[in-house]
Amino acid sequence: MSVQTATTTAPIPVPTEADLEFDRQVDALALTGLPALLEVKDECFRAMLEPLRDLLPPVPQPSAEAAATIPFVVVVPEAPAGMLLSAAHAEGGEGFTTLADDDLARFRPLPELVVPGGPYLLLDVDTGPDSLGVPPAAALPSISGAGRSPLTIAEGLALLVTEPGVLRSRNCFSLLGSRAGDKRVPALWVSNRRPRLGWCWQGAPHTWLGTASCGGRRAA
Repeated sequence: MSVQTATTTAPIPVPTEADLEFDRQVDALALTGLPALLEVKDECFRAMLEPLRDLLPPVPQPSAEAAATIPFVVVVPEAPAGMLLSAAHAEGGEGFTTLADDDLARFRPLPELVVPGGPYLLLDVDTGPDSLGVPPAAALPSISGAGRSPLTIAEGLALLVTEPGVLRSRNCFSLLGSRAGDKRVPALWVSNRRPRLGWCWQGAPHTWLGTASCGGRRAA
């Protein structure tokens, strides 16, 4: 007499909203040409970012409060600015900068920021609508006082690539986390209907420009 044993099949995990958003952002980064630049296959590039999935914050239910910030942005810090800008498209064409390569290279993350050296998650991103019309230098104390951190150029471009319409749907913003040792602050805005990376004076207010910040950075 044979005895049959019941077999059970493990349930297939259902992707969460955070998983789906993570996949969408990784797709956007892969399409910029980053895998080829890093000299890895597309699947290896995705595998390199996969450990970040375990660190994803939950995507909140739709509400006015939740819509004020972006839960997370996947950042690959070694991605060249020019490559990300050319991958960011708007009504007038792809993104651009008038900064020379050597000048752009002078902008480095502020030493007090704890910026991971490899891929990481930028958390609770705010493009700074409350700081519209406030000079970047004057906005910094409020950002720091709230336990937040200003965004770097790499982080702003990662946001632009994964949310191409962010400059229209939200607002243009300064990237106060990157400085070149002078009074300039890099910023992203729309010029001739195209995304543009440029700079503004740290003490100059602009009604159309806020100062972007994040709640933290999380690396695998």
